[in-house]
Amino acid sequence: MEQQAGQLDPETFSCSICLDLLKDPVTIPCGHSYCMNCIKNFWDGGEKKKICPQCRKTFTPRPDLEKNTMLAALVEQLKKTGLQAAPADHRYAGPEDVACDFCTGRKLKAIKSCLVCLASYCEKHLQSHYDVAPLRKHKLVEPSKNLQENICSRHNKVIDIFCCTDQKCICYLCSVDEHKGHDTVSAAAERTERQRELEERRGNIQQMIQDQEKDVKLLQQEVEAINRSADKTVEDSEKIFTELIRLLQKRSSEVKQQIRSQQETEVS
Repeated sequence: MEQQAGQLDPETFSCSICLDLLKDPVTIPCGHSYCMNCIKNFWDGGEKKKICPQCRKTFTPRPDLEKNTMLAALVEQLKKTGLQAAPADHRYAGPEDVACDFCTGRKLKAIKSCLVCLASYCEKHLQSHYDVAPLRKHKLVEPSKNLQENICSRHNKVIDIFCCTDQKCICYLCSVDEHKGHDTVSAAAERTERQRELEERRGNIQQMIQDQEKDVKLLQQEVEAINRSADKTVEDSEKIFTELIRLLQKRSSEVKQQIRSQQETEVS
């Protein structure tokens, strides 16, 4: 068993709701297994029609939950052999991250938000949006804490159109109502165009910065050349004045000597 446990994927024995090893595992009619408390809490917060969080299959009436004793025994045995199912810490949502709305306990980071469900999903809970046909039609966007901002407050529809006439984002019902006849494009196209304009502006600004840096470099080189020239002139001047002083001192000494010699001659 120890050898087999080392080869098993921990997620095989983890609950897709809490993402931890199964506790009091129960298997619902579609075949997926969950912690008993996790699936109870999930169903208690929903409608009368109960849904599997993974495959989204519905059950009416609510299925009775019975502990899967064989799975429970296997999980306990795997715990003893050291198998754990703890996701890496960097996957958990921090204060600045968008958390998965379907994780219980410590929540994982969301990788997508759904504008139809108005909820955010981690990688595991998002899988149903790829596997279930009706959910594949939902609009998925980058994780956002303010999903309601993407919904029209008047028509409760996704805002995915940009009105060029009024310079605002609207939903498709707005485009046939108060914005009828206005110049409109898709919000994605407008975003792409504005991003292109921003990139172009950024490129121009970067070019201006580079040109200014070149000018500054040339000015610095000119200043350094002026400083070097001034230093050379000062050095040459000092040499000239030093030589003049030496010659004057020599001439002064010679004059003094001539005067003394004449003085001695006249006295004699």
